[in-house]
Amino acid sequence: MDSIYKVQTRKSLEGAVEDVKTKLLENGFGTLFELNFKDKVKEKGLEINDNFILLEVCNPYIASKILQENIEVGYILPCKVVVYEKEGNNYIGLIKPTALVDLVDPSFRDMANQVEAILMKSIDESI
Repeated sequence: MDSIYKVQTRKSLEGAVEDVKTKLLENGFGTLFELNFKDKVKEKGLEINDNFILLEVCNPYIASKILQENIEVGYILPCKVVVYEKEGNNYIGLIKPTALVDLVDPSFRDMANQVEAILMKSIDESI
């Protein structure tokens, strides 16, 4: 099983970020946090070549249900969606929730499958 899902987009980095955030919202996931690692390491006097933007996203209804049933599943929340540059191309991707859930509580695999499908749909709709 491949633990990463990614697609290439022809959109600009900024356009891809905005479009994936919009599609995530349309599909019930809000963006809690956004971080561009390139900008952050530059603040520390360091450099990386390409932008790598991390979006922490969450569906509050799903998260509250999960956390009520097993608070320790919170170790893998919120979900991460990334937009990044690599070798002159832009990508949108995520680490699959199904790849992480077995590390904490395999009984949540069905819910992880549902979340993963929604996140992948949001990415596909934004390319």
